[in-house]
Amino acid sequence: MKNLILTTVILIAKICFKILYFFLKLLPTKDNKVMFCSRQSNTVPMDFVLIQEELAKRNEDIEIVCICNRLGKGLGEYIRFAKDFLRSMYHLATSRVCILDSYWPPVSLLNHKDSLKVIQIWHSIGKVKKSGYQSIGKKSGRNTNIAYLLNMHENYDHVIAGAEIFNRFYCESFNIKEDILLNYGLPRIDYLINTAEDNRNRFFAENPELKDKKIVLYTPTFRRNMEDRWHEVTEVEWPDDIALIVKIHPNQTRPDNLREQSNIYYFPQWKTADLIAVCDYLVTDYSAIALEAAVLNKKTFYWAYDYEQYASDNGVNIQLIDYVPNNVEKDLKVLIEKIKSDDFDLEAFDNYRKLFLPKELGTSTAKIVDLVEDFLK
Repeated sequence: MKNLILTTVILIAKICFKILYFFLKLLPTKDNKVMFCSRQSNTVPMDFVLIQEELAKRNEDIEIVCICNRLGKGLGEYIRFAKDFLRSMYHLATSRVCILDSYWPPVSLLNHKDSLKVIQIWHSIGKVKKSGYQSIGKKSGRNTNIAYLLNMHENYDHVIAGAEIFNRFYCESFNIKEDILLNYGLPRIDYLINTAEDNRNRFFAENPELKDKKIVLYTPTFRRNMEDRWHEVTEVEWPDDIALIVKIHPNQTRPDNLREQSNIYYFPQWKTADLIAVCDYLVTDYSAIALEAAVLNKKTFYWAYDYEQYASDNGVNIQLIDYVPNNVEKDLKVLIEKIKSDDFDLEAFDNYRKLFLPKELGTSTAKIVDLVEDFLK
């Protein structure tokens, strides 16, 4: 009964939104208007910032609209999202280009003017784990019926992808044909390369006591409806010559009883992307943050404590043990010993970088903006 009610509500809402949008589309299109939509955060994502800056640099008359809303819990959050939902409908009806980094309901639910072009850049530079249509119906995926009712990932003119080896997985995830994929990589690749030295200098200027330590950055992926054991990194002893920096996913919460250790740090004021430049080792699991670390050639270990379970409940596109078997560990204490002794398979890592990074690094922003400018002509 609950599913029937929800389905009915969604169907009625879709009809109402389409009627409203029909009239909004009667408004004139602004030929210089580009809108950005994100459900990843309430602040403008880095990739959007870099694209917007390059657009403004090339065209001083460009009109940029940005709507970012990471839907939280509670009535107030739902009302705020509803307002942004409706506001985005107006801008979709009057823009020439829409860029998004996640599923944004009005983009996929509505029928747009032919003049509107939609570019999905997603929010990672590869498809390490399954998502979208690959994982619907799974424990960690979306409800199958709801996904189809909400037209998940429809109406994209182009999808910005990472390395070509991921193309099949982008197609499966978004339910698209390969001919709309562009293997440009994301602007954050450019950012990582261009800011690495400055970020290292700034970090050690602020934290000179860590200059002689081995820096380990731990960034776990988010597990929806699955056991999450990331906090165990704080429950084992880390050697005195190692400084562990923990950066959890925005959807993860830090337990109140988290054990404090003198050589474990959180640095909430620092972005994860900036800390990649600082670390000697990255530790993650199935997160595409590993690809960002690979851009800067940072040695990466994978603490895959639930390898088989994650593959079953969510699914992975890359079997890490096939590519970097000696850098994947289930036992955290063994992993720490490997870091301590620098027991890292560098040859396998180099091959991994060649396979899973875009062929050309440092040009992503320019290529995406070139595409946008073509649509604005």
